[in-house]
Amino acid sequence: MKRNLLLTSASLFSILLFTFHLTDDIVHGWEPGTLRTLYALPILVLWLYGTLLLRGLSGYIIMLVGGLLSLGIPAIHMSGRGVGTASRVANTSGHHFFVWTLLMLGLSGLFAIVLAVQGLWRREWRQLSAERPIAE
Repeated sequence: MKRNLLLTSASLFSILLFTFHLTDDIVHGWEPGTLRTLYALPILVLWLYGTLLLRGLSGYIIMLVGGLLSLGIPAIHMSGRGVGTASRVANTSGHHFFVWTLLMLGLSGLFAIVLAVQGLWRREWRQLSAERPIAE
């Protein structure tokens, strides 16, 4: 499978999981669900635009930042009390889905980071090798 297709798939999956996670935060009352929550939409649109339409350096950078965001969400939620039995999440409905979403966000985010860095690294080497004169 092509790396670009894998990176695009991982980024799209992260975007989907991010929307599930934000919805879960609103439903459980951790986010207010006010107009302030709509600030996430331009971020998601930029991430989606970078994933689907931008090729090259800018697309890789946007997907790298999206992967970092996806990896950061579980880290934020699992710091402090975490999401286990001592947390506010433990005795709520949908706890299993909430924790699964966090784990999958971390997984897809880390995978996207690895693929984006690899793509940026390989792109750099292709550009450098194209600029070198061929030895006769």
